[in-house]
Amino acid sequence: MGTISAWQILLLTLFAFFQINEIITLGIGFGNPVNAGLFAGLIMGDLQLGLAVGATLQLMILGVGTFGGASIPDYTTGAIVGTAIAYISGKGIQYGIGVAIPVGLLMVQLDILARFTNTYFAHRINRAIDRNDGNAVYRNSLYGAIPWGISRALPVFLMLVFGEAFVKNVLNYAPDWLMGGLKVAGGILPAVGIAILMHYLPMKKFGAYFLFGFVAAAYVKIPMLGVALLGAGFAINQYLKITSTPAAPVAGNGLNPEKAKELGVGEEIVGDEE
Repeated sequence: MGTISAWQILLLTLFAFFQINEIITLGIGFGNPVNAGLFAGLIMGDLQLGLAVGATLQLMILGVGTFGGASIPDYTTGAIVGTAIAYISGKGIQYGIGVAIPVGLLMVQLDILARFTNTYFAHRINRAIDRNDGNAVYRNSLYGAIPWGISRALPVFLMLVFGEAFVKNVLNYAPDWLMGGLKVAGGILPAVGIAILMHYLPMKKFGAYFLFGFVAAAYVKIPMLGVALLGAGFAINQYLKITSTPAAPVAGNGLNPEKAKELGVGEEIVGDEE
């Protein structure tokens, strides 16, 4: 069992406010679940717990993006709350993930509310553009960050202040069939995220490296850091192999030899060979 102090609640609430706006504006990566878990673990004093919760949630959003105004589960906020609640309760990583998943899914509704509220500022910006008021455009653009931040900061604040019981009371309004479905989905989503990621990777060319990593993690039980270093070694080796191999000259730039000779292409290469 752990405790949470006022300064920890304040920092996590401010981070929740900041991270959603950082995703929209800067896109550096503070709003990723793994980084949110890292920050929450650092604040709570258990870095390993935060990284484990955040990294697991990160797997659930691989290949998932929000396009065209669509809302997706906010596992970044889930990582913040899940890490803190897991630390306070003392029930470990799996419990934190179990709290984070429904929190992230429930945050979809608040995301929609934030988007709807921001249309008010969007209309104000349009009117400011019509009257060529640059200062008003700038001000209302900043005002638009307020609904986004509050949509994350307020629930994080309430969940941290009232603790585990508050989360349970909120989740108790959801029927059992829904929560059971979310639990099953939470177990499937990491595999789906990896499958989507593999779809966009050159698996035909580098599939062997994927198998090496899978065997190392699943059977040899090498820690994730070790697997990452193994992958970095393979990447360096592949890079050195590509950069050190001289490109084979193609006479005539792909033309047949007779046509190349007629056009005078590739004569310098032929001369060098002689």
